[in-house]
Amino acid sequence: MKNKAEKPKRKKFKPIHEGRSEWPVVQLARNRKEFIEMVKQGTIRKVKESCTNHVQLIEELELTLYRERQRIQENPWKVDPDDERLFWSKVKSALVEIGPDDPESKLKTDALLEQIVDRYANEIAGNFKSTWYSLTREIVKFGFARLLNVTRVKRFGAFFRNEYSLQDKIQITGHRKQIRKLAQKGTVVMVPTHFSNLDSILIGWVIHVLGLPPFIYGAGLNLFNIKILAYFMNSLGAYKVDRRKKHMIYLETLKMYSTLALQKGAHSLFFPGGTRSRSGKIESELKLGLLGTALEAQRINLMEKPDERGKKIFVVPVVINYNFVLEAPALINEHLKREGQERYYIESDEYSTSYKMVSFLLKFFTKGSDISLSIGKAMDLWGNYVDEEGNSLDNSGRVLDISHYFIENGKMTIDKQREVEYTRMLGDRIVQEFHRHNRVFASHLVAFIAFQYWRKKFPGLDLFNFLRIPEEELLIPYEEFKIHFRKVRKRVFKLKKKNKVNVAQHLKGDLDEVIKIGIENVGMYHAKRPLHFDKAGNIITQDLNTLYFYHNRMDGYDLEKYFKK
Repeated sequence: MKNKAEKPKRKKFKPIHEGRSEWPVVQLARNRKEFIEMVKQGTIRKVKESCTNHVQLIEELELTLYRERQRIQENPWKVDPDDERLFWSKVKSALVEIGPDDPESKLKTDALLEQIVDRYANEIAGNFKSTWYSLTREIVKFGFARLLNVTRVKRFGAFFRNEYSLQDKIQITGHRKQIRKLAQKGTVVMVPTHFSNLDSILIGWVIHVLGLPPFIYGAGLNLFNIKILAYFMNSLGAYKVDRRKKHMIYLETLKMYSTLALQKGAHSLFFPGGTRSRSGKIESELKLGLLGTALEAQRINLMEKPDERGKKIFVVPVVINYNFVLEAPALINEHLKREGQERYYIESDEYSTSYKMVSFLLKFFTKGSDISLSIGKAMDLWGNYVDEEGNSLDNSGRVLDISHYFIENGKMTIDKQREVEYTRMLGDRIVQEFHRHNRVFASHLVAFIAFQYWRKKFPGLDLFNFLRIPEEELLIPYEEFKIHFRKVRKRVFKLKKKNKVNVAQHLKGDLDEVIKIGIENVGMYHAKRPLHFDKAGNIITQDLNTLYFYHNRMDGYDLEKYFKK
């Protein structure tokens, strides 16, 4: 039995801009060369500010060279440029020639820095084309809608029917009207949870459905090796992020790209967790680098246009809810390897070719399990909620002047330490909003209860020894499971009343029916089911590791203390 679809009324949103020429991302693409040059010059300035003298700059270039050669040797990707070794060999030769007594040392060092930053800026820069965007949009709408009709309408001609659309598969809930209004008043930074390689495509579709212009977003460089993904990501406004590169020059280039794009009003999408959640948990430790660029862009806007109060930047949390994640078994195994402190770990991607990605998409959209995206209430960059006019509000509902956050001794100042603290505070607020807007599915709850039941049955084992217990030793009598489910569901409803979590409509149904929905949907694609019924109607598992992944979705609500064997 499959989850009964929850069908809120389909609402058609008109585009907030009448023509493509008004899209900020189009304006950015038209001036791509000039924009890249701005990124270069801004990055060079930042790097030189960080290196207090010429010797430090040379040391930073040497460190960059060392790490890049190490990356090429130990962790190469197919998507890497063909001239990687040649370029860095030339950098090495150039550095060797720069001697302490060389009268042209500074000129040579500056030229070398410019070459490296130029390479990084051109690698990072997106290549958005509005015609590609429109074509991609139609492919998604037509192709996936056809798949849904074939799956759900079991009769001849279903492929050509329009009974089901993506809006029947993907439920968009939350503050939809607010995000539309704010996108016309300022710049929106959308910050979603991240569980699957599908997230970017799904959010791109949601952005279109809501009538918003395309957003730019950072996508892992390795994903551009998959041709079909590269096509989608270029079409949807992606710029490239190479997570292997941790050195200062690259990171400053990446941050400068984001800062300048936000200054120019390009709506942006940041996955603040940095990468897909390996554990299955809602992200609690965020990567704050790109969030910090929003704060810097806001300060610059306020300083450059004090009379207009600067163009405001709004943060909108989004929680993506799946019954199953196709990559779950691989992701949880990676997480457990890391937690187990293996000496060496190389990130791999199980969907590394276009064929595998097409197969991934087909399987995902032909399963009868629904998805929801919960759009949270918008905030400013200090975590204050904003109203539909974009005004920041304090806890009493009074309007705040955000320029005061940058003022010291009566003047607007630049204080990096202060901005780092502001960004940390914003990160904490985003985590709170993720948990508040998390939409609990029956599949999340059955996974949590089953795992907790077995975990408490073997209290003397640590996690890793527990996960080695043979599956045949794990069974829950249905009536006993039902008692625990009733108790935990009741607690979830109490949390909902306190506005600490959200719930899917199906979770409110008949208890037996809800449990069936949960068990039949959790990990429904996987060859080894995390949970299923045996012939006697009791609950068993075929894959405890993957069950742990789905269990983790309910981490952070202190539900464990309400669960006693």
